[in-house]
Amino acid sequence: MSAHTLPEATFARTVLGSGPGLALAHGAGSSTAGTYGPILENLAAHRTVVGIDYPGSGDTPRSTTPLQLDDLADQLVAAAVAEGLDTFALHGYSLGGPVAIRAAARHPERVTALVLTATFPHRDHRLALALPVWRKLAESGDRELLAQFMTMMALGADALESMPDEQLQQIVGFTAAGVEGGTPEHAELGLRADVRDDLARIKAPTLVISTTQDWFTSTRLHRRLADGIPGAELVEIPTGHLPMVERPEEWQKLITGFLAQHHQGA
Repeated sequence: MSAHTLPEATFARTVLGSGPGLALAHGAGSSTAGTYGPILENLAAHRTVVGIDYPGSGDTPRSTTPLQLDDLADQLVAAAVAEGLDTFALHGYSLGGPVAIRAAARHPERVTALVLTATFPHRDHRLALALPVWRKLAESGDRELLAQFMTMMALGADALESMPDEQLQQIVGFTAAGVEGGTPEHAELGLRADVRDDLARIKAPTLVISTTQDWFTSTRLHRRLADGIPGAELVEIPTGHLPMVERPEEWQKLITGFLAQHHQGA
């Protein structure tokens, strides 16, 4: 179906549900469970959900070489096909956005719809400053300091300032415990990821979900995606970089509502 030959699907993957397909590309320093956990069951209520874990996440071994966007994109598609899905929708979150965009550009005949959340077509100056700090903190082994940085950057102002001190410390501790080993490689790929040339090639109906209080990926980057993908829709959700923490139900409804419009289940 595609000009690009699929590799063997070797990454660890999560598979839930039945019905039309939905392939998930998670964020850097996370996993399918880490990114989508609060909404996975609802996403799988009317569809077959397949999510891969990048090298160094979940049960996928850490890579000894720099990660390549084409490899992650092809593994995402290969995992869906291995689960019997000839065609499917894609969702990409944060670093998973470039992964999903590249997958849709390389395998357009397989992709029925594309949803992008809190993501980017290329690094801007904010990402160019933030990602090396994230990588160095991850490499340092100081999980608490890394978690403090991540909590500061990832939570929106409304959520962050509404928390009592005890809850904030709990969030930092939870974040520290969930740091994935492959985080340095994920952050490094984020610096190199550039899918600007792919945008005009996207044929599938596309929804861009803009996280309006996001300190990692700005609304300017979200708009560049929507402007660059033919016919793309842009919607806003008032969260920081973590809609799955701040407004999971609203986030899930934006995704499933768009997929329902394009015959990908309710």
